[in-house]
Amino acid sequence: MPSIPVKPRHWRRGAALAAAALTLAACSSSTSSSSTSSTSSSSQSANTSNSKHLTIAYLSFAVENSYDAPMLAAAQAVAATDGATMKVFDANNSPQTQYSQLQDVINSGQYNGIIVQPIFGTGLMTLVSQAIGKGIKVVNMDQILGPDLTTDAPQVKGLSANVTFVPSEIGTKLGQQVVAACKAKNLNPCKVGYLWDIKASSLDEAINKAFTQATAGSPVKVAAQGQSYFSPTTGLAAVQTMLQAQPGLNLIVGSDQGIEGGSQAISSAHLTGKVILVGYGASAAALARVKSGAWYSDVAQAPASEGRDAVTALVKAIQSGQASGGVDPVATLPNGGIVTQANVGQFTAEWPG
Repeated sequence: MPSIPVKPRHWRRGAALAAAALTLAACSSSTSSSSTSSTSSSSQSANTSNSKHLTIAYLSFAVENSYDAPMLAAAQAVAATDGATMKVFDANNSPQTQYSQLQDVINSGQYNGIIVQPIFGTGLMTLVSQAIGKGIKVVNMDQILGPDLTTDAPQVKGLSANVTFVPSEIGTKLGQQVVAACKAKNLNPCKVGYLWDIKASSLDEAINKAFTQATAGSPVKVAAQGQSYFSPTTGLAAVQTMLQAQPGLNLIVGSDQGIEGGSQAISSAHLTGKVILVGYGASAAALARVKSGAWYSDVAQAPASEGRDAVTALVKAIQSGQASGGVDPVATLPNGGIVTQANVGQFTAEWPG
């Protein structure tokens, strides 16, 4: 199997999505899986066929990053409250590792519940179906488990819940905010620098497609593009390049990490207040900048809510057999999850940025 380059683990989704876009993770052999912490009120192991004791495998794509940490902490808190034993498997941004870990979890017979946070969602579908066929309850979380990135509906038969944001909705809201920002500043045409995170990833393709549809027929014109890999440092370099190539840019749009770096590039170019910034993520850094007026707006995500809702849904499925269907934590946020200077006080950051 071709090797996949490893990126620094503090990136949010960068290495994981780049790897998934370039390499199929359908490993056929099982290897010994790495794992981290355990949350438990009991040291007893569960017999999945005759016990309702909660023994959960939590498959994280990368434990040590700023977006995932609050998700895991919230999941562990719910597991502890419900008396569950939860073992965390850290794929460390490797699709192959995650595939093997899921194989091992299924074959071990030790778990009656699994939470998956896919690196490469379509690559895990067959294994998830196998787990469900063996009577293990499975909840998908955060990333789409399937080929359709326009819905939070489960795409695997028998899935107990699908707790995710919808990538296409992020793109639509970003596009709407960019149109609104350009209109507010009377910019026609409005020359936009579009900051991809990882251009080859299905996540970014879904966001960009919806963004393009939302801005069609408006004065918004994408005049420059770059990639941030969910990194402020890379975002800084990308925006510097865009500003040099297109000195008349009016606006930069991208994820919070990329926009954090972009704001530094704008400051260094003495363009603060002249180039509008629109982000997505609702990180602590983003909310502070929207509040100050440094950023025009931001589109929210809620990683801690995802972790909490995923374990809650899994516990219900194990104990009662009831499925929860699609669960989008962002759908319940104020103003459809769009953060502006006028309503930023209604939002609470769930990750630092």
